[in-house]
Amino acid sequence: MDKSANGLSPIEQAAMASLQDVIDPELGVDLVNLGLIYNVSVDDTHCIVTMTLTTMGCPLGNLLTDQIKTAVTAVDGITTCKIHLVWDPVWDINKMSRFAKVALGIHG
Repeated sequence: MDKSANGLSPIEQAAMASLQDVIDPELGVDLVNLGLIYNVSVDDTHCIVTMTLTTMGCPLGNLLTDQIKTAVTAVDGITTCKIHLVWDPVWDINKMSRFAKVALGIHG
């Protein structure tokens, strides 16, 4: 399967694009721009989303998991989704896109 410059196949790119609709309710910015999604991998019709949370005790983890699975399985060709939650590398604001930083009023 052809991979793009970012290393994602077309269906993986579609899944990543769909994840931009999953908004962190506390911050009001999507998980992709927050830098919380580390990787999306699709094998046949199964997707694995490797991600982290801003904090280990994030009370929104279950809500976000449900929204992620809904967003990913809405992509044509993906029927199942598993979340691989990791804590390494540790998330920090440097993983955020410029868009997220501007939206949150973070400069630098």
